[in-house]
Amino acid sequence: MRTRWFAGKSRPFRVTRVQALADVPGGERGPDVTVFLVTVEYGDQEAGTEQYQVPLARYDDFEERIGHAFIGSVEADGRVHHLFDAVHDRDAMSLWLDGFIGAEQVGVHEVGGLRFRRVAGGDPLDAALRGSPISGEQSNSSVRFDDTAIMKLFRKVSPGVNPDIEIHQELTRGHSEHIAALYGWIETEVDGEVLQLAMLQEFLRTAADGFELATGSVRTLLADPAQSIEESGGDFAGEAARLGAAIAEVHAMLRERFPAERRGAEATAELARALAERLDRALLAVPELEPHAERLRAAFGAVAYLGGLDVQRVHGDLHLGQTLRTSHGWRIVDFEGEPGRPFGERALPDSPWRDVAGMLRSFDYAPGVVEMSQGGTAPEQDEEKELRAARAREWSHRARESFLSAYTAALAEAEQPGDEASDADAARSAADRRVLLDAYVLDKAVYEAVYEKRNRPGWIGIPLAAFEEFEQTRPDIG
Repeated sequence: MRTRWFAGKSRPFRVTRVQALADVPGGERGPDVTVFLVTVEYGDQEAGTEQYQVPLARYDDFEERIGHAFIGSVEADGRVHHLFDAVHDRDAMSLWLDGFIGAEQVGVHEVGGLRFRRVAGGDPLDAALRGSPISGEQSNSSVRFDDTAIMKLFRKVSPGVNPDIEIHQELTRGHSEHIAALYGWIETEVDGEVLQLAMLQEFLRTAADGFELATGSVRTLLADPAQSIEESGGDFAGEAARLGAAIAEVHAMLRERFPAERRGAEATAELARALAERLDRALLAVPELEPHAERLRAAFGAVAYLGGLDVQRVHGDLHLGQTLRTSHGWRIVDFEGEPGRPFGERALPDSPWRDVAGMLRSFDYAPGVVEMSQGGTAPEQDEEKELRAARAREWSHRARESFLSAYTAALAEAEQPGDEASDADAARSAADRRVLLDAYVLDKAVYEAVYEKRNRPGWIGIPLAAFEEFEQTRPDIG
C-alpha cells in the first residue's frame, strides 16, 4: 500500500480480510460505489491488526480525469470494471452529498448500507455543490464541497463512537465559537457494532494552519535577528494569547457537557507511575535520554505527592497543527485524540493540563523546525548563529508565556462560582500546578524524542534541547 494514509508502510504486513460494507448505487449522479473494510495484520514484534476504509468507484470505461486515482480492474458479469479511489471522484462524492441532503428533514437517511446523520438545526445543503479532495493529508482523507462544507473520511476505523464526532457534536450543540460546526456524520454496522466512517463540518473559508503561521512568524524574526522581536514583525505573543483564551473556553465547555471529577491522591500516584514507566520504555529506544533520566524521574515522582487531580474530556493530541486561524479567531480541530489508542481509552477523562503541555511543546517546535529546514543555508559566523539562537528562544518563551497567562486567566473567568471542580482548582496552589504541568511537558518531550529517533533522527535535537533549557525557559504559571 503506497497511500499516505496507510500507517503501516514501514512494517511487515498482510491483508487478511476484505469485506464489502456498503454498495451505493450511482443512478444519474455518479458511478456505483462500494465501501470496503480492509483488515491488515502485522508481522513484527508489535503485531496486532488494523482496519481501513476504502471506498471504490466502479466504471465500465476508463476515466482519464481521475486516472491518478486508478486502483485496478476486475472482471464481473462478463464485463471489465475499472476501480478508482472514490474520494478523488467528484461524481462519486456527489452521492455522499445526496446522502446528507436526504437526512436533513428526518435526521437519518440510509443508502446502500450507510446511515447518513444530520445534526439538528443545521443549514440545508445545495445539491449543486462540487466535491474536491484536499491534498497533503496524512491519516485521513477530506473532501471540500465548494466553500460550504468539508467531509473528513476516516481511513483507519474502529468500532464505537469516534471522539472527533462525539466532541464536535456537543461543542456544536453548545454553540462554541472555537470549532468548525458539525453538520453530520456517516456510520454503518459491522458484527452488531457501530462503525463511524466520516464526518461533515462547516468549511472555514479564511482558515490558515496554526503551525504554518507560527513557523512563518519565526522566519520573519530570524530574517534580521539584529532587530528586536517587536520591531521585526515576527512576534507571535499576541496570537498565542488569543489561542490560549480560546482553548480555555473549549476546556470549560467540555467540562460542562461531559463527565468531570476531582480524583484523590491515588490518581496522582498512578499518574506518576505511568510517567515513569513511559520513561523507562523510552530509554530503551533513545539512549540519548539517559543524561536527563534522573531529573525526569524526579519531576515525575513529584506528581505522586499532589493531593488530587481534576479530570475531564480533553482534546488529547493538542498542538499548533490542530489549530486554524480564521478572520474570526482561532478554531480547534481534530478531536480524535492520540493516534493508535482505542476509542475507549481516548474518551477517558484526563487532565486539561496535558493539552496545555502539548501546546507549549509546539511553541518550542516551531523555531526548531525552522532551524532544521534552513540547515542548508550558507555558514554563519558564531556571533550571528548565537544571535539567531537567542532570538528563537525568545520567540518561544514569549509565545509560551503569553499562551499560558491567557489560558489561566480565561479559564478562571469561564468557571462558574460554586462549581466543585472550579473551587478545587482555585484552592490548589500555583506550586502544585507547576509540578503537574512540568511533568506533562517533560513527558511530551520524551514522547517526541522517541518519535524523532524512529522517524526523523536528524531532528532529535529539538526535544533533547527541551531538557537542557527547561528550567531557564519555562513560562510562569500564575
